Amino acid sequence: MPQPASSLYSPVNLESDELKPSHGEIAKSAFTAPWWAKNRHIQTIWPRFFQLRLKIHWYKERLILPDGDFVNLAWAGDRSNIDSSTGLVVVFHGLEGSNKSHYANDMTANLVGQGYVVVLMHFRGCGGEHNTLPRAYHSGETQDAWYLLNWLTELYPNVSKVAMGFSLGANMLLKLLGERPQQTILRAGIAISPPFKLAGCSLSINQGMSRMYQSYLLKSMVNNLVDKMRTVDYSDHLEIDDVKARSIKSFKEFDQHVTAPLHGFESADDYYEKCSAINFMQTIATPTLIIHAKDDPFMSETVLPTEQDLSPSVRLELSDNGGHVGFMQGTPWRPVIWMQKRVNQYFQEILRD
Repeated sequence: MPQPASSLYSPVNLESDELKPSHGEIAKSAFTAPWWAKNRHIQTIWPRFFQLRLKIHWYKERLILPDGDFVNLAWAGDRSNIDSSTGLVVVFHGLEGSNKSHYANDMTANLVGQGYVVVLMHFRGCGGEHNTLPRAYHSGETQDAWYLLNWLTELYPNVSKVAMGFSLGANMLLKLLGERPQQTILRAGIAISPPFKLAGCSLSINQGMSRMYQSYLLKSMVNNLVDKMRTVDYSDHLEIDDVKARSIKSFKEFDQHVTAPLHGFESADDYYEKCSAINFMQTIATPTLIIHAKDDPFMSETVLPTEQDLSPSVRLELSDNGGHVGFMQGTPWRPVIWMQKRVNQYFQEILRD
């Protein structure tokens, strides 16, 4: 756009768009792992199996989607006084996760303690109840989340809203924000341990000890598919039966034979290319914090973005240790999840402006 003639002779405006950085920031995280939890598998596994869950009371609600299917919502906090709350936090869980997942449960308890109301959206088919249509969820499925955000805006137009996602949910949230740079519903987003590049992650998690995570999650994915196939007709969508489904040994195979054909992708590689968060972060205009560890066992450092991959609205905080959705400090008998403190700080900074 041409500048007015008067501005050609004005002093330089240091706040002008021309002088603002054209990319985001990658900073060293403040997180440091304790001596006993520097191993990436301890960081990943310990909170899941050995840490006591924080107590939280959930309220369930079903949200009917435009195509007639549904997602189940889990609410926490004083919803009846939401207008006087600190704000509304929308949470998106990870692969095969739910409100009972250790990271979702304990982060929600932490946020409720800060005065927030929290709503977690279970992706289709998650949370212990199958959805009704022959489709599921995946790392790039943003339509359901976008419908939820608009629904929440109609219900609570005057409540400040922020969102956070874990792992698969983090990838989805980053993609949503990149797809909709003009969105005004969310004031900020936080992505914890996003896969960034789905193809690279599918390779990394199929190697070495990381295969134990793949095996654990894949068993749940296959069991849910086989169970749902007993009541939902997949014949027009998948060329697969119970025997073939149970023969799948990797995420790549599952995405090739299930995720891709079920959701309109040509192949697993096509799905990975079109849904990886790395391809959407340059256009994010919403203030966004990414918390990630270099030693994440679900992936390798080859999937990490550069500053040029990030928009000026995105800040990536990297730590050497932390595992996958771990970031645990404290002692073995009394661990503390550091990322809760960082989430509190970031949302407070955003909402007080």
